[in-house]
Amino acid sequence: QVHLVESGGGLVQAGESLRLSCSASGRTLSDYAMGWFRQAPGKEREFVATITRVGGGTKYAASVRGRFTISKDSAKNTLQMNSLKLEDTAVYYCAARSTSLRGTLYTKDTDFNYWGQGTQVTVSS
Repeated sequence: QVHLVESGGGLVQAGESLRLSCSASGRTLSDYAMGWFRQAPGKEREFVATITRVGGGTKYAASVRGRFTISKDSAKNTLQMNSLKLEDTAVYYCAARSTSLRGTLYTKDTDFNYWGQGTQVTVSS
């Protein structure tokens, strides 16, 4: 039912910033906890960031904490990525969870019901 679409990926140099956005066509995101995951070539998909349904709580992977910021409103889920590193290169996926428990921070890919198609982020030196 929920079709998520990511945008904002691209090629940047190390130290620069990107902002990823995720939206669900034709519907609000108010009822969903949201997350971002990423997958680099040859590696498993890994957790990046999550935000509670209301948007009052966030959690980050240690590798991105302090550099990335997740936020949401009724229209979109945003991942602001600053001080990008070479190891941040990956396909980034937006995820949403329906019937989420208020205040709960979901960090597993199996916690989420819906996924976007992914957007490529490439960091070069």
